[in-house]
Amino acid sequence: QLQLVESGGGLVQPGGSLRLSCAASGFTLGGYAIGWFRQAPGKEREGVSCISSHDGSTYSADSVKGRFTISRDTAKNTAYLQMNSLKPEDTAVYYCAAERLALSCKYYRWNEYGYWGQGTQVTVSS
Repeated sequence: QLQLVESGGGLVQPGGSLRLSCAASGFTLGGYAIGWFRQAPGKEREGVSCISSHDGSTYSADSVKGRFTISRDTAKNTAYLQMNSLKPEDTAVYYCAAERLALSCKYYRWNEYGYWGQGTQVTVSS
C-alpha cells in the first residue's frame, strides 16, 4: 500500500524556517515525481515545488522561489521541503504528493497527482 506521511509543520515567526518531511512507504520515491502543495482557508490548492523523477530537476512557484527548496533522499525514501524566510502568506496546510509523470513535473497540476499525504499545518505569525 502506497503511503505518504508529512511531518515538520508548526508555528513559526515571520522570517523563520521550517523543514517539512514526506516519508514514503510501499513504493520507491525515486521512481515518482514528488510535489509539495499548499492550501490556505478559502483558497484553491496551489503548487509550491516539485521534483521530477527522470532527471531530478526541480521547479518552484514564483511566490516561493529563492526561499523554498525541495529535495529527496532516496536512501531514506523521504522528500523534504526546506522553507526559509517564511511570510504570513505562507500559512497553509502543506501536502506532499507523488505520481509517475511522463514529463517535467512543472507541467502538472495538483489534480494530476494520485498519491497524497494527510497534510501538515504551517502557521507563520508573530
